[in-house]
Amino acid sequence: MTQVTICKWGNSSAIKLPKAAMNELSLANGDTVDLTVSNGQVILEKARLQLAPPLPEMIAEMDRLGWENEPGSVDWGPDAGSERISDRD
Repeated sequence: MTQVTICKWGNSSAIKLPKAAMNELSLANGDTVDLTVSNGQVILEKARLQLAPPLPEMIAEMDRLGWENEPGSVDWGPDAGSERISDRD
């Protein structure tokens, strides 16, 4: 166990993580961590990479915004080159 001191940082509070803890968690300055408070304990875990929100969250956000906020279509001009798509097939 290592004791650390809580310091004031703007309107928040902060702690310094010892180098050994940073190394054990494979953390670097600027990384994001998940903080959980459970049964009087603070738990820090390296954040898992999340490329996009889960589908149910995206659908819920679309429902929240409503159809009137749907982005319009973009006219990119006539087809040309290998991206040409035939509507006759």
